[in-house]
Amino acid sequence: MQDATQRSNLWLGIACLILGQWTLSLLDTAGKLLALSGYHVVMIAWMRYTINTAFMAVTLAPLYQRRTGRNILRSRHPVLQVCRALLLLLSTIVFFSVLKIVPLAEGTAMNFCAPLMVLAVSPWLLKEKSYPSRWIAVALGFIGMLVVMRPGGAISSAGVMLGAASACIFAVVSILNRKMNQFDPPIVTLFYGGLVGMIASTCLVPHFWSSHAPDLREGLILASTGVSSTLGHYLVNKAYRHAEASLLTPFFYLQVISATTMGWLVFGQLPDLVTAAGIGIICASGMGAAYMEHRRSHPTAR
Repeated sequence: MQDATQRSNLWLGIACLILGQWTLSLLDTAGKLLALSGYHVVMIAWMRYTINTAFMAVTLAPLYQRRTGRNILRSRHPVLQVCRALLLLLSTIVFFSVLKIVPLAEGTAMNFCAPLMVLAVSPWLLKEKSYPSRWIAVALGFIGMLVVMRPGGAISSAGVMLGAASACIFAVVSILNRKMNQFDPPIVTLFYGGLVGMIASTCLVPHFWSSHAPDLREGLILASTGVSSTLGHYLVNKAYRHAEASLLTPFFYLQVISATTMGWLVFGQLPDLVTAAGIGIICASGMGAAYMEHRRSHPTAR
């Protein structure tokens, strides 16, 4: 009976993760549409964070206080939370800038190198033990990234530089996520990210406001960024409540399917064979690393 419950929770976690990935791909698609329509990425990020934070303030914050008796802003390391949130905002702005000039599939795949970067630096920054399998996965991942970013490929030099910057910033955010999880509940980190992102982008957005008022279609797309961001991150967090991270991580790389599908349906963009091979190498290296980490932490698991 217990095994059946665990399997049920695992499949529920996988379903929530995949649905969350498709929802976040809708966010990326909306961001790319708006950027191509002339809206500055800071304005897009501001709308995303404002709606996201308003939703969390109405729903998650009161629920957290009722359950724990603590204010959701109460953190053991508030300064580190603010620094992480500012980096997350920078990561969002840079990634939307990437999507403006890079197809969805390629932009998503380049960001997948961030977990591999974390593996590479974890022995020094996180004091984690190093294993040969990790270095093999990191090496393969960077080979895949070089294939995707190759000279003469589908990505311009500006896209290459922005994509590399996006992956590096996201890797730093991932490291801070792991640090913060040692001190604060994930919901506190999630709320800090939204609130600080909203405040910082509100300070920036008057300098980057669009010169024309959005029509009904553009207004709906702008509003959808906040809704899809909130729903997508909620589903991903729900997935990790039902199953272990080591079991779910390989399915994280399936987001390249949703990104490729949306890129094809909305923008008519499909990666060429060489680029698709590079994307496949990145995903395979990440999935292989996740599998080895799970086997290492569960040596008796079937």
